[in-house]
Amino acid sequence: MQILCVGLSHHATPLDVRERLHYSPTALKAALARFGCGHHCRPTDLLELAILSTCNRLEIYAVAHADRFEPLIDFVAETTGVPRPEFEPYLYRHLNAEAVRHLNRVAAGLDSMIVGEPQILGQVTEAYELGLSQHAVGAVLSALLRAAIHTGKRARTETAISRNPASVSSVAAQLAESVVHDLKAAQVVVLGAGEMAELAVEALRKRQATHLTVINRTHERAAQLADRWQARALTFEQLLPALLEADVVITSTGAPHILIKPPLAQDVMAQRPDRPLIFIDIAVPRDVDPDVNRLPNVRCYDIDQLEARVNGALADRQQAVPHVEAIVADETENFMTWLHGLDIAPVIAGLRAKADAIRRAEVDKTLRRLKDLSDADKRRIEALSEALVSKLLHDPTLRLKAEANNGHAAEYAAAIRHLFALGN
Repeated sequence: MQILCVGLSHHATPLDVRERLHYSPTALKAALARFGCGHHCRPTDLLELAILSTCNRLEIYAVAHADRFEPLIDFVAETTGVPRPEFEPYLYRHLNAEAVRHLNRVAAGLDSMIVGEPQILGQVTEAYELGLSQHAVGAVLSALLRAAIHTGKRARTETAISRNPASVSSVAAQLAESVVHDLKAAQVVVLGAGEMAELAVEALRKRQATHLTVINRTHERAAQLADRWQARALTFEQLLPALLEADVVITSTGAPHILIKPPLAQDVMAQRPDRPLIFIDIAVPRDVDPDVNRLPNVRCYDIDQLEARVNGALADRQQAVPHVEAIVADETENFMTWLHGLDIAPVIAGLRAKADAIRRAEVDKTLRRLKDLSDADKRRIEALSEALVSKLLHDPTLRLKAEANNGHAAEYAAAIRHLFALGN
């Protein structure tokens, strides 16, 4: 049994590639459901599957019979429609302990664009729950994802990795303040009403932004967010007049396509040619066509450009990294000990069951010959036989568990099955 991980992230993968590989909620559910509906729908050798799809990464975790990554890569190509050659050069591959360690680091926030950001832990939890609901996650990945969630919680409660709140949304608010100078007087529009949008509104309010407008597909969702932060709520139908008033627009929708294209921006600027318009696009896929940068007085920043603006505000978090790495190492070792025990535990149980069956058969045979024994003597013989079997198997059991933890579970399990004719 192998644990595999293939993935790509903001560290080395261009935004346009990440956009094309991003699973919408519907596509993500469909891909997992396809895998979970039966063995005939699954790639060869794969037993369990989980997908972690965020704006900054796509990672596929699997339990498989063999350490072959090709079925996973083919699965990504088939379910996203992106040919392998267009994304394969950016992929990283992790096997067994390295895959476990990587997921623990991700959940702890060590691999994020902004170290210690809190959203990733919720995203790992969502990947776990969705995989379970679609019957794609089984016993092993369920244990792995729960262990990663536990690692992330430990990192955030035992260290300062998530203190001094920082996120892509807060960096977007910081950027907005730097480009308009007087954020309190600026007209700021937030496009979207999800978690990232709410974090952006909260960060803007903390920076004294006063004139805030939330625009969403549904007015109800926009109003829920706007009411919490004393903002104005609009729908997409009112986007054009909102843009005419705006100084800064932060976009964070879940739309699968571009929402703000150059013709729309051009129409807006034709009515306000001397007033700059700043777009800060933190959505993946992008909400704003980067070609709007060609228009006079229009500037668009995307999520990759925000990464360069993460700086000294995270100094305290960086000091916590060694402590978090130690937590990751500890939890990785705990999980691998449990995993190795899966291969050897049935063998130990089988060995003990066979030994006990032989013991009982021999004791029964002996007692039939010693008909004059008292019940007390019979119980003594029974206890003696149990003690002998237990003591004989004690050291072999300990050594089998130790060898399993050293990565030799499969070899020792096969040897014990063969030597003692345990079968499968």
